[in-house]
Parts: sequence; structure tokens; C-alpha cells
Amino acid sequence: MEANNTRVWLITGTSTGLGRALAEAVLGHGDRAVITARKPEQIEDLVNQYPGQALGLRLDITQPEEVKAAVEKTIATFGRIDVLVNNAGYGVSGGIEEVGLDLVRQQYETNVFGAWNVIQAVLPHMRKMRSGNILNISSLVGMVSYPGMGVYSSSKFALEGMSEALAQEIAPLGIKLTIVEPGAFRTAFNGGSLVKSENAISDYGDTIESFHKVQRLCFHKLYVQKVLL
Repeated sequence: MEANNTRVWLITGTSTGLGRALAEAVLGHGDRAVITARKPEQIEDLVNQYPGQALGLRLDITQPEEVKAAVEKTIATFGRIDVLVNNAGYGVSGGIEEVGLDLVRQQYETNVFGAWNVIQAVLPHMRKMRSGNILNISSLVGMVSYPGMGVYSSSKFALEGMSEALAQEIAPLGIKLTIVEPGAFRTAFNGGSLVKSENAISDYGDTIESFHKVQRLCFHKLYVQKVLL
């Protein structure tokens, strides 16, 4: 496939899970992609597998200067950004009373403000082209919450609210936005990507732990619930 007929993707959080699978699919299809991770050594194999087609960058989306540099590098290398995928994120698990505000703020810094950083850096280029697609990876719990998931869920509710407003703002400019809302499926989310509160309160054991037992059994499905065009 000729380079001028391919799309250019910028995908955050591609070291594992859904981001990694998406990067593999995009590159396998023949499109060009800037794949990012906080630990770039975790994506070196993909970059080596697709020389000239994949660009691997270190990126912490909570750092605006790193985000700006990554977008500038993407434009300098490939000349455009056709699709932005805001995938980088993680979860905090615990009851509302159990989770300290420091963990809550850290959750929002990545899942909400991090995505906001990337969107604000990319949109000037899409507006100039009068085209583009933004995919914001939300969650099933961005629509309905469950015991022990209030912190993570509220961050995804915030992402959804921002996305629904943004979709209407950019539609007249030829730019589309899609919210993707996966349910439970097998990734590192329920392992190394899930931060659990250390302040467990026994009174919540029956409600919160019972839900998490069901959650662990269900980590094999994927749902996409809502699309904003």
C-alpha cells in the first residue's frame, strides 16, 4: 500500500492490552502508526517489525510537554494525523470511603486530563486538514458504575461528558469522534494495571469483594456500547 494512500494513527498506551492489539491491527493493515508507551522498550519489537511504518515514542500523557513533543514528532515524520486513539489509562479499585484523594487525583490525571492534553495538542492539526477521527477509549463503567469501581468509573463518566460535547464542537469541521466502551476482557487491567486501595474497610467486604469476584470471572468479553459519529 502506498504511503500517500494510508492513514496515520497516533495511539497512546500501546505496550499491552487493547492498545497493543490495536497497534498490531493497524500496522498489519498497512497504515502508518505512531505507537507510544511510558516504557518504549516494550514496543521496540513492533517498531522493528514495521520499519518506516511504525514510529515508537516514549509518552507520559500527564506531561503536556511530552504530549506536545510527540505530536510534533508525528507531524514531522508522517506529515499528518488522521486518527487519534486515546487509549492510555488504568483503573483504581476500592470503595469511595476507602480510596484516598491522592489516588483519585492520580486517576483523573491520566484518564481525564491526560486524554485532554492529547486532544488539545492534536486538534489544531485536524482542524487545519478539516478531517480526522478521534477514538476515546472509555468503558462499560463509563455508563453504569459498580461497587468498588467508583473512582475509575467516575473518571470514565468525565471522559464521556467531555467527548459528547467535543463531538458536537468538531463535527462542523469535518472531524469525527467515537466513544468505545469495552466491557471485561482479558488484558492486564485486572492485574498490573489495576491499583487497589490499601485502606480496606471490612463493612464493605460483602458488596465490593463480591462484585470483584464476578468481575474476575468475566474478564473474557468485549462490548462496544455506543458510537458517536
